[in-house]
Amino acid sequence: MAALRPLGGLRGKADRRPASPPIPVPLSAYVVNCGVYRDGERLPGRWTHGEAITDVREHGSGFVWIGLHEPDADQIKGIADTFGLHELAVEDAVQAHQRPKLERYDDTLFMVLKTVRFVEHDSPDTTNEIVETGELMAFLGKDFIVTVRHGNHSGLATLRSELDKAPDRLQVGPAAVLHAIADRVVDSYLEVSEKFEDDIEEMEGRIFAPRSHVSSEQIYMMKREVLELKRAVTPLANPLRRLAEGYTPLVPEQVRSYFRDVDDHLTTVSERVTAFDDLLNTLVDATLAKISLQQNTDMRKITAWAAIIAIPTMVAGVYGMNFEYMPELHWKFGYPLAIVVILAICLFLYRIFRRNRWL
Repeated sequence: MAALRPLGGLRGKADRRPASPPIPVPLSAYVVNCGVYRDGERLPGRWTHGEAITDVREHGSGFVWIGLHEPDADQIKGIADTFGLHELAVEDAVQAHQRPKLERYDDTLFMVLKTVRFVEHDSPDTTNEIVETGELMAFLGKDFIVTVRHGNHSGLATLRSELDKAPDRLQVGPAAVLHAIADRVVDSYLEVSEKFEDDIEEMEGRIFAPRSHVSSEQIYMMKREVLELKRAVTPLANPLRRLAEGYTPLVPEQVRSYFRDVDDHLTTVSERVTAFDDLLNTLVDATLAKISLQQNTDMRKITAWAAIIAIPTMVAGVYGMNFEYMPELHWKFGYPLAIVVILAICLFLYRIFRRNRWL
């Protein structure tokens, strides 16, 4: 046993060693894409963020578009230092869970947009989620735009490919990219609201169908999803309006008119979402009224059967008192007569309740 003691001591020393620090994740793991654009055309090659902005500023033209996916504070720090991003905006971009907003920090704009995706399902009665949300943040400068994405459904790869094929749009500068992102997000609002409307119409038809059973929990679930969509749509109106009205020189005049168009589309979505909210309030009231009516019908049936059952219970209770002198107690036809009387009274009550639609 003495020979085993050194091993135990070595194991104890190993257990007391400090935990190794986490392995740092390189910035390239968070950078989805980094491109340099000049005269609307994307320059070939792979770029780091430092090389890209250096090339743009040395030539005095073009801009950089960097896309990040859920970076942490340490990983975004290098980009923030290179592009001069404000620490408060950087903190919001890392933490996410922000309301749609537009803020100006010196020569940089910071914009937050909520992204939404319709969760496909067979029926609104069986699903627990209809709208999935994410976030897109954008830092806009005179020669760069940095986009930060949170969520797996808000990718910009398709949009980037479309813009790469439209150099006329990108000649304006990074503000054109910000408009394209806002336009794509608002278009997704329209798509989701159209599919949501189909679900509401289906639920409405089921609620007002005769003898249908609809759970109020599903209506409340749809109400919750509409509120989620409303929190993404409504706060975005003010930022878009400010961009369209010349809030900053970073957005040139030719781009402001496009933001006005996006704002018009957002107004359409906002009105539709408000209508959904009002309609669901009506459906909630209708569902509760229908449930209350069903409960009243059940109570009437229970009351009717209780009244019918009370007759034989009363007769049995009277004759169960075992008094010696009771009417027809020693008559041989007393028992059959009592049964006939009970059945006759029960049948009479049944017909009355049936005629009054209690049964």
